[in-house]
Amino acid sequence: MKASHAHGKADYIGILGSVLCIIHCLLVPALAFGTTLSQDHHVHSGLISLDYLFILINGVAVYYATREHKSLPVRILLWGALLIFSVSLIFENRHVAFTWLGYVGSGLLIIGHLINLYICQIAPRLKFKLF
Repeated sequence: MKASHAHGKADYIGILGSVLCIIHCLLVPALAFGTTLSQDHHVHSGLISLDYLFILINGVAVYYATREHKSLPVRILLWGALLIFSVSLIFENRHVAFTWLGYVGSGLLIIGHLINLYICQIAPRLKFKLF
């Protein structure tokens, strides 16, 4: 499907970045558990910096998806989800609640980008406005 709006690729990048982050967040504890059994603690230490890469990717995607967007609710959803996502990744080592907030933020980013794709690509073809 070809993007009919200027920020279409940003939505796909945002969805991909959030999905990859969820996969990363699910696999790192498994890898960490596996490395504690094998006494090789160097395997998972390099993966922690991926959190900041996911924040950067999603931040750029949200910026480009919302910079010319007219729908205030979509902009609030995407920027709010990015804030939740970023804060939770930065502080996830402080409390387990931040880990769960990371999943919530990532899920909200995916939902926000899907809504944005609907508004910008599908709704104009159907001549139906959601927001």
